[in-house]
Amino acid sequence: MNMLKISNELIQRINTHVREAYPEEGAGFLLGADGEVRDVLPLPNAREDEARHNRFLITPEDYLKAEMKAAEIGVDLIGVFHSHPDSPNIPSEYDREWAQPFFSYIITRVDDGQVVSHRSWRLTEDRAKYNEEEIVFSSSQ
Repeated sequence: MNMLKISNELIQRINTHVREAYPEEGAGFLLGADGEVRDVLPLPNAREDEARHNRFLITPEDYLKAEMKAAEIGVDLIGVFHSHPDSPNIPSEYDREWAQPFFSYIITRVDDGQVVSHRSWRLTEDRAKYNEEEIVFSSSQ
């Protein structure tokens, strides 16, 4: 099983972003190296208003901004986080269609505006399915 390390501080930043986005999906990038998240880049949800409750959209400009931020701090773009408001934090078919193999995808379940849990997933190289990866929370970055 793959493993993703992330500090409690960065998880709190994700929690804040997805709580503020509720009841819409919140999303952003995971920046890091060697399976360790070193920074997060929360993004506005670029989907049209009526779809934001169960979809997020990352624009090419968002992607470029994340690549530039990663280069600036000497790490890579290693994944994406997003929330599933009032629904299980397992990848949807829509998530699979837009995902990239080798990225980690943290999905946060948010019920009634409160963070319930985090799970992380990786799409297989053949794009057929996701495998869950363990999240290891650390006290420092």
